[in-house]
Amino acid sequence: MVLDTPRPIAAILHWRVTWFLARLALVSAYLLGGVVKLTDWQGAVAEQAHFGLQPAALFAALTIAAELVGPALILLDRLAWLGAGMLGVFTLLAAFVANDFWTMQGQERFMATNAFFEHLGLVGGFVLVAIVSLQRAHRDA
Repeated sequence: MVLDTPRPIAAILHWRVTWFLARLALVSAYLLGGVVKLTDWQGAVAEQAHFGLQPAALFAALTIAAELVGPALILLDRLAWLGAGMLGVFTLLAAFVANDFWTMQGQERFMATNAFFEHLGLVGGFVLVAIVSLQRAHRDA
């Protein structure tokens, strides 16, 4: 049996503000991270060095760019596929660099495994943003 979405839920899902708030929720941590790194350059460079990324300043600049440009494209719903791709690739790379659970034991492994798969869930969210943005563009054309 196929169940239709209840009308009140469908109405909420069709609101433009819902589309914007969902995208804002998805990218909020990236926006905050980009602003914090931009205002604490030394901390941003130190973070990259901590993860063994060299030259740390270059990786800090690339991280800040991804964390600010990607969300802007998604929130503006202009080239959302590009912003989603930027953040999806960034998030996937970060998952492997920062959450290498396969090298850990005990509680550390448990926590890193959870974080790794949370990152994969975010990647899926970015793919969905690109899909929905494309569908909305075709619908509105």
